[in-house]
Amino acid sequence: MPRAFLLLAAVASLAADWPSWRGPTRDGRAPGTGYPLNWSATENVTWKTPLPGSGHSSPIVVGNRVFVTGCVEKDKARVLYCLDKATGEVKWERVVLVSPLEGKHALNSFASSTPACDGERVYVSFFDKPRARVYCYSVAGEKLWEKSPGEFHSKHGFCSSPLLHKDLAIVNCDQDAVAYVVAFDKRTGEEKWRIDRPNQTRSYCPPVVFEAAGRKQMVMTGSKCVCGYDPDTGKQLWIVDGPTEQFVSSMVHANDLFFLTAGFPEYWVMAIKPDGLGNVTKSHIAWSKKNEGGYVPSPVADGNWFFTAADNGIATCWDAKTGALKWKERIGRHFSGSAVAAEGRIYFIDDDGVTTVVKASDTFEILAKNPLGEKCYTSPAFADGAIYVRGEKHLYKIGK
Repeated sequence: MPRAFLLLAAVASLAADWPSWRGPTRDGRAPGTGYPLNWSATENVTWKTPLPGSGHSSPIVVGNRVFVTGCVEKDKARVLYCLDKATGEVKWERVVLVSPLEGKHALNSFASSTPACDGERVYVSFFDKPRARVYCYSVAGEKLWEKSPGEFHSKHGFCSSPLLHKDLAIVNCDQDAVAYVVAFDKRTGEEKWRIDRPNQTRSYCPPVVFEAAGRKQMVMTGSKCVCGYDPDTGKQLWIVDGPTEQFVSSMVHANDLFFLTAGFPEYWVMAIKPDGLGNVTKSHIAWSKKNEGGYVPSPVADGNWFFTAADNGIATCWDAKTGALKWKERIGRHFSGSAVAAEGRIYFIDDDGVTTVVKASDTFEILAKNPLGEKCYTSPAFADGAIYVRGEKHLYKIGK
């Protein structure tokens, strides 16, 4: 069979998957149709699999497999799990690392980095005090390589979800010390480029790659700035100073703008034009709102609208082009997970495990409230008409 056909088939398969943090488009927009609108702890639950230990990493779905990480705290073991997508059966599990448990924020975990998979290999990252470590496994569970990009220092713990771009696996290590972003060769683990990050301040933002202004751009907030880089080389394209000190959420791209929500000690929502070079703080901010948005949950865009969920349970809809406020409503107690857009709907899951589904519109309309009956600090995965939710103790597949 021609190699070109095989490559096209692999791409088509991945397009129906949820292969990394925030899905195939890396911005929380779900592919396909047929996703359930209503469920409960028992209704529309295809399967429910207990997971030993704890973790705030989100599940990913590739082919017939679901991958997720966890930490069995009594054994100090960080674990990669592979489950059968159809049945929820654990196909294999691998103890990736045994290491003393690090200090962390109360809302962090010892397994917070979401895996990434290219269909052949799965990549995970953990903290082995005092070093960050990146691991590559085959989808069958064979360990292929392990690398440490360097030391990591942060009183809030570790989280760095790998980003896959072409032949690279990229990890962010913003920290309270010499900070860096590193790209490894996906097959060998060889270091290909390294970015020295400014300001040396802890942040936990996964970098994301978008096609914008006629070029590929790796964009990320963090460490008192917002930056765009060439993902092939690590060369900085542009930078925006601030707007705050620390960041957690990842950026999105829509309506020819980059969007962010952050952070600490000040909350901001901001839209940035993507065609800048150099320091564009005074020239390329399309609009911004201070004391709005959230810190941890990542935003999502759908059509002409930009949606945020604040940590304090407030959801907001903005006009993506102008920044005009369309609605602002309390829909939960507290949010850690990030929103997903699917079929003209926005799915917000809160820490109590309740998913509020609203119409993706400038008019506020709740379509459903779905209690899972279990705490949830993670973001869901959407693939082939099903929703995968990692609760405090179980992994769920929710389908019609």
